[in-house]
Amino acid sequence: MLEALLQRIARGLDSRGIPYMVIGGQAVLLYGEARMTRDVDVSLGVGPERLPVVLDWVREAGCRVLVDSPADFVGRTLVLPCADPDSGIRVDFIFTFTPFEREAVGRARKIPIGDTLVRFATAEDLVVHKVIAGRPRDLEDVRSILLKNPALDMARIRANLSGIEGGADESFVARFDEVWRSARK
Repeated sequence: MLEALLQRIARGLDSRGIPYMVIGGQAVLLYGEARMTRDVDVSLGVGPERLPVVLDWVREAGCRVLVDSPADFVGRTLVLPCADPDSGIRVDFIFTFTPFEREAVGRARKIPIGDTLVRFATAEDLVVHKVIAGRPRDLEDVRSILLKNPALDMARIRANLSGIEGGADESFVARFDEVWRSARK
């Protein structure tokens, strides 16, 4: 069921010229420890101005939009939450605006799923996304990715995190380094 949904998403977005990459738990399955996840997070390489095109595909694909006013919700959150009615799987389409996010979408890896190439975040870019999110589950995902991928480009991870620092009291690089130290023990 999940594989068919990922294939539909990839074909639909590709056919409309919308660059994307799968992030979140589905991408962690590629690089880290297997874990249960019942959603799909898709980072789009476009801003909210392309919402009408995304909505057109979502509706054509038979997915249900989970908010009453998609334009208002996306305007506030940059997320379009949807659900696949056949599987019940939630799909969050995340509109991007930062240079890092756009570059990460451009670096995405094409992974064959069935007869379709589906674009997934690189392991390094996934680590950056997870460190920024910073929830305990995200940081555990980072730890598992680091343990299973010892050849990651740590300099690139740190450079991207440094470029996205969240302000005076937030250091994404320090958060990453703490997880990195715990993974090496």
